[in-house]
Amino acid sequence: MEVSILIALTIIMAVAVVLGFVVKVRYADRRIAAAVKQVADVKESAEREAESIKKEKLVEAKDEIFNLRSESEREGQERRKELDKLDRRLSKGEDRLHAQEQNLARDKKEYDQRLIKVKDREQIVEGNQRKMEELIQEQTRRLESVAGMTAEEAKKHLFKASEKDAFHDAAMMAKRIEEEAREKAGMEARKVLAQAIQRCAAEHVVESSVSVVDLPSDDLKGRIIGREGRNIRALEQATGVNLIVDDTPEAVILSGFDPLRREIARLSIERLIKDGRIHPSRIEEVVVKVQKEMEESVLQEGEQVTLELGIHGLHPELLRLVAKLKYRTSYGQNVLAHSKEVAYLAGIMAREIGADVAVSMRAGLLHDVGKAVDREMEGTHLQLGVKLAKKHGESPEVIHAMEAHHFDVEFRTLEAVLVQAADATSAARPGARREALESYVKRLEQLEEMASSFSGVSKAFALQAGREVRIMVESSKVSDEEAFWLSKKITKKIESELQYPGQVKVTLIREMRVVDYAK
Repeated sequence: MEVSILIALTIIMAVAVVLGFVVKVRYADRRIAAAVKQVADVKESAEREAESIKKEKLVEAKDEIFNLRSESEREGQERRKELDKLDRRLSKGEDRLHAQEQNLARDKKEYDQRLIKVKDREQIVEGNQRKMEELIQEQTRRLESVAGMTAEEAKKHLFKASEKDAFHDAAMMAKRIEEEAREKAGMEARKVLAQAIQRCAAEHVVESSVSVVDLPSDDLKGRIIGREGRNIRALEQATGVNLIVDDTPEAVILSGFDPLRREIARLSIERLIKDGRIHPSRIEEVVVKVQKEMEESVLQEGEQVTLELGIHGLHPELLRLVAKLKYRTSYGQNVLAHSKEVAYLAGIMAREIGADVAVSMRAGLLHDVGKAVDREMEGTHLQLGVKLAKKHGESPEVIHAMEAHHFDVEFRTLEAVLVQAADATSAARPGARREALESYVKRLEQLEEMASSFSGVSKAFALQAGREVRIMVESSKVSDEEAFWLSKKITKKIESELQYPGQVKVTLIREMRVVDYAK
């Protein structure tokens, strides 16, 4: 019974599944049919729309073709008009060229006729010229026979007379112009220099080659000397300065040509005296410490100098070397004081005449900077200074003023002239410098030898400490005009070959002396 029920249920379920499948298939067929119908409708609608678009595009294309055709026809008409114009212009140009060809042919014919006439005239002129040359030669021969000299001799005689007259006139004119220029320039220069010197009243102290260290008592001399002189030897070895312990009461003398070393030795001895410990190791320690302190003080001194002068942007190495000039002398004059004075004078004169004040003062301060290293390096102080200025970025104007202050190069700027004038003015101040007797005598001898080396000079005397040379010339060998030019030559030679402070006056004397005896 249960089995039959299960079978019946199974059959019922199978029938239900089959019926559901049949219903589903029929539903799917109806949907497929509806979709097919929809596709057919869409296809029909797309075909109608495509046909419509095709017709519209055909109409637009026809319109575009019509427009293009109209445009091309219009452009063709315009080009035909332009071609017609060009054709007319070419025709006119051909007519003008034809007319020009005719004119050229006519001109050529006229030119040929004129050329024939010119050639005929040239032949006539050549014949006349030959006749004139023959006449001139005949006249020249007659003149030579009458004058008793040839034409070349007459030319030389005429040129010699003219040259003598021209030489005399030129000398007189040059002398007059120079006197006028010297008078005017001298007045202006004296005015500017007077103002500059008046506004720069610098003090001058001639430096010596010795320094003195004051001692509290003479008992310290023995301690400075030390046992068997070991302390004094240590001091001299460490400082490079000679110590003189003599009978001078309560004083020790330091001797040396380097002021920086003397100053280091002086400060070291004073510090050792205060400390009380004086022995070789302590001496070396104190000297090294003083040297370091001196380097710092030197840099501060350089900064102070540039601050006083209003000079900015100086390289630290140049600043150190400028300050080092404080311990360098030239003919007894402190070089730093001299450089400061040159900077002041050059700046004042630059303001008076409208030159570059900054360049003048900067070059004036640096013009002798090479003296700070000329004892350590090869070369003159001028060469070393210029090299240092170029190395540390100074301007070409400043460098030129530095290298021209001893006339080693020609002046190219007004500032260079002012620096040279300021340098000479500072060196020539009374009491500013002193020279060794040997160099002073040697300069006077050179001055007299230079003047005596010229032809026609009979005697030469150096006067006023070498600031004037008086020259006597032989009147039979040197004329008045030649005396003027001779003084110029002597002056040029002194300027180019002799080193001297200030200026040298050249006085040339020519006198005519006639001696006769009444018997």
